[in-house]
Amino acid sequence: MGKRKVFTKTDLCVPQVEHSRDTSGNVVILPEVIPPTNTTIKFGRNASSSRSFDFARWYSAGIDPITYACQRQIERFLAGQEGAVAVSTVAAYCVNGMRNFLDCCMLRATAFGRDLALADVNRDLIDGYLGHLTWLGVSTISQSSHYAHTKSVLVALGRRGLIPLVDSGDAATFPRNPFPNINRKAKGETALSKRERQAFTVALREAIKPIWTDDEPVTGELLALSLLVIALHTGRNTTPLLEMGVDCLRPHPKDNTVFLVLWKRRGYNTSKVALRTESDAERLLESTPSVRTNVERLIRRVMALTEHLNAEAPDDLKGRVWLYRSRSNKGGGFGKVTALNVETLRCATNRLVIEHDLTGSDGEPLRINVSRLRKTFANRIFELTNGDLATTAVALGNTLRVADQNYLAPDEDACRNWQFMGEVMVQELLTSTIGATYKDTPMGRCADPVNGQYAPKREGATCMNFMNCLRCKHYAVTTEDLYKLFSFYFRVLAERSRMDKRRWAREYAHIPRLIDHYIVAEGLRRGTFKAGVVEAAREHARSLPHPFWSVDLINSLEVFA
Repeated sequence: MGKRKVFTKTDLCVPQVEHSRDTSGNVVILPEVIPPTNTTIKFGRNASSSRSFDFARWYSAGIDPITYACQRQIERFLAGQEGAVAVSTVAAYCVNGMRNFLDCCMLRATAFGRDLALADVNRDLIDGYLGHLTWLGVSTISQSSHYAHTKSVLVALGRRGLIPLVDSGDAATFPRNPFPNINRKAKGETALSKRERQAFTVALREAIKPIWTDDEPVTGELLALSLLVIALHTGRNTTPLLEMGVDCLRPHPKDNTVFLVLWKRRGYNTSKVALRTESDAERLLESTPSVRTNVERLIRRVMALTEHLNAEAPDDLKGRVWLYRSRSNKGGGFGKVTALNVETLRCATNRLVIEHDLTGSDGEPLRINVSRLRKTFANRIFELTNGDLATTAVALGNTLRVADQNYLAPDEDACRNWQFMGEVMVQELLTSTIGATYKDTPMGRCADPVNGQYAPKREGATCMNFMNCLRCKHYAVTTEDLYKLFSFYFRVLAERSRMDKRRWAREYAHIPRLIDHYIVAEGLRRGTFKAGVVEAAREHARSLPHPFWSVDLINSLEVFA
């Protein structure tokens, strides 16, 4: 007996675009369905601050078929008919995309002196929309965001055959790359400097003290500041933290350790970070990073203070950690149980900055958000692991490439040190003390390899920190040392094929430039070096590098960092 065929049930309540086709095959919306009975889309509670969106103002404005089709498509997204699209994403389609696109269509209908139909959604309209976004006067990043949110809706309509969709050629509905080099223009958040991090930590520690007091009322602001503590020490993202459930702490195979497990909407997966449960335990950095005890204790404290509110919480908030009674009269919500959201978190953060007079390196009020705290966490892990990119990537829950390109950056000390090195090298190159007082090293000559600027300063220990020679005040180069210097120069260049190119650019690219521009060029200009000698040393090092800097001898320059 053959396998029985199973028919998929169709939900007749799924929003449909009531339409027919004219003699040319173009989609025509039935006039009796425009405008729909309800023009307002309800999003409900979601990760964004948007709760509804009304399409009413774009009806009877000369673009009814386009407005109707877009509204129905948004409703289909919410009904889960076009894949699993988060409600906050659908809200962004409306607020950032549809609002601007339908305004553009309305202006176009007025300019043409006729109503627009779905067949008018073509390359000409899209080019006009891109011009409209430029006219808005917003940044290129914002223009790109508005366009992307619009395109998602229009592509869905095109796939269902409601608008003409041309995939390639000069008449392609959507230009291939309307915002070239947009990634170079995007400026992500930067990590807090050491001074900023310390000041913020002190302020935060002081601000959350009341949470340990039994008779202190639990407010949204107090919970928001507690969330910032967890964000600073775990590097988690905003939405997973806000939606943290009461089952977020899970057993860990190691004693005195628990997992903090959060749900990531975008990846449909969980992320976890290990928390130590002993107050005197030291921080460990393993496959998943461990953080200090107070984070685990803080989470359990918040749970203990908010668990009694779970029974009164709305169904979509049951099981959340960050519950509290609202003190706002907006919408008659005073006294009702609600949960932390992005707006509450933003207000609490701004108030903390103002009350504690936190300022950034530019003298302006310190800009604090979870994204900055995540980058601060990433750079701190990278620093504590002595530049271990793999551990840092695991700590963030990212790939090596994403962690390297989007989270790690040279700190202020590194930039300052290399600038100082360049200034020192010009002077040290011409010093009259070069000679007997300098000891030979694989990099050139050093005045004090035992107690020098970057030496270990331990009895019997000689400095091997050759990656810092160029910025060390005890370092000097003579003509006889050029062969060693160029051998190091080509060894650094060889690292480009052995690591991520962005990491090489960040950590090593300055070295060849400084050798060329500060040491060699300055030596030639002052007459300290002769051009022929320099080129001979360069070629000798290229063809037969000094044994110390041979690739076969040294697997990685990091051992000297």
